[in-house]
Amino acid sequence: MKWILCLVTALGLAAAAETSLTVSQLVTFIHSAIERKTPDKQVAEYLKHVKMAEKLDDQTIEDLEGQGAGQKTVAALKELGTASAALSKAAPPLPKAAVYVQAPGPHSVEQGKIIEETREYVKNYTKNLPNFICVQVTRRDVDPTGTGSAWHHEDTITTKLSYNEGREDYQVVLVNNATPPPGTTMDKLGGTNSAGEFGSMMRDIFDRESNARFEWHHWGKLRGRATYVFAYDIEQQYSRLHLTVEKQDIATAYRGLIYIDQDTKMVTKYTEVPYNIPETFPMHNVELQLDYDFTKIGDSEFLLPLKSVNSSKSTRQLSKNEIEFRLYRKFGTESTIKFETPEPLPDEKTKEKDEKPPKKP
Repeated sequence: MKWILCLVTALGLAAAAETSLTVSQLVTFIHSAIERKTPDKQVAEYLKHVKMAEKLDDQTIEDLEGQGAGQKTVAALKELGTASAALSKAAPPLPKAAVYVQAPGPHSVEQGKIIEETREYVKNYTKNLPNFICVQVTRRDVDPTGTGSAWHHEDTITTKLSYNEGREDYQVVLVNNATPPPGTTMDKLGGTNSAGEFGSMMRDIFDRESNARFEWHHWGKLRGRATYVFAYDIEQQYSRLHLTVEKQDIATAYRGLIYIDQDTKMVTKYTEVPYNIPETFPMHNVELQLDYDFTKIGDSEFLLPLKSVNSSKSTRQLSKNEIEFRLYRKFGTESTIKFETPEPLPDEKTKEKDEKPPKKP
C-alpha cells in the first residue's frame, strides 16, 4: 500500500506512532521492505509500533520468512502473531481477475479484404443515407489554466440539423436553453467547432489518394458487437484534415483507430489525432473521437453519428466539445421533434467493452 510506504519513509522506520494494519497491509509492507533491501533491524523496529487488526497466523509468518524477511523481522512478526492470537481471522484474498489473452488478428490477406470491403462501404455511405433531420447538441467546456483540473461549462448549443440530398444545413435554435438572436450560427458563437461527421472525415481516411497505412491493432467489442480495430496513419502531404484558428489554416498529418463491425464491415467508430503541428501554430493536442450507432428512420435502420468528442489546447486554454446527435426523423417532419436540450448520453454508450475477444470468423 502506498500510504504505508510513505509513512515508513517519513518516520525513518524507527519513530513511527502505533499503526493498525490488516494482514494484507502487513504482507504488502514486508514485501516492499524486502524489495527495497531495507535493513532488517529497521524493519523490526518499525514492527514494534504496529498493532494488528486481524490475526497473524504462523503460516503467513513462515511464508514471509521464506520470501526473504530477516531474522529480526521474523522475531517481531512472531510477537505480533502472539499478540493477535485472539483476533478474528484475516479475510481471504480477493480472487484474481481473469486474464484474457487476445486472439491473434486476421492474417494479412484477410486484413486486406476487410479494409477493401470497408472502403467500398465508406465510398457509398452518403449515397445510401435518407433525407432526415435531427437534433445536434453541443456541450462546450474549457479549462483556462491548461492543467485539466479547472474545467467549467461554457455553453450548450442545440441545433436543428437537416440533411437533404447530400447537403447539411445547421440552424441554431437554443443557446443554454434560450432562443438566440436571429441569424445566430456556430461560427458567430466562437469557440472550437468541427464538421464532417456525416461522412467526409471517414471518406478522407479511406480515399486511396490519402495513402493511409492500415495496421491491425486489436479485437474489440462495441455496443455488444464484435469489432475489428485497425490503426491508420496519413502523412501531411496527403492530408485533407485542416486546423483553422482565426486566419491561420494548416493541413496536418494525423493518425488514429478505425473500428469496423465484424459482420457488416461498417465503420462504427474512429479517432483522429493530428501530429507534427508546427510549434508556432496556436492550437495543439487536438483529438477527435466519433461514434456511430444504428438508428431507425421511417421503416429502416441506418448507421448514423451518435456522439463526437473533440478536445484541443490553444495557448494555455484546454477546450472540449461533446456533440450528440439525437431524435433522427424523416426530412419534412419537423413537427415531430421538440427542440429542447435532451439529457447527455451515458458514457457507457460509447465505451469499448473489456470482454473476451470474438472467435475468428
